[in-house]
Amino acid sequence: MCDWKKSGWKRIDPRIRDKLDELQANGIRTLGSCCGHGKYPRTIGVKHDRQNIDLQSGTLIPRIRRFYRKDPEGMYYIPEVMR
Repeated sequence: MCDWKKSGWKRIDPRIRDKLDELQANGIRTLGSCCGHGKYPRTIGVKHDRQNIDLQSGTLIPRIRRFYRKDPEGMYYIPEVMR
């Protein structure tokens, strides 16, 4: 499991914090992110050309919100990235 650090109202996994800070410094706003918890691929959702994509895989995410789904064990993932 990941160790969470609270950043304002968000909980951000330290394993991807540097990448998120780098994106923000370059003016890229993230929509959501997850390290994958050793079970799923790492994901970073961003808006690009009016579409939502996973920056890590380049996969289009057709939803405008609620990108992540929860599995039976309570882990979050983006289904489109699993294909």
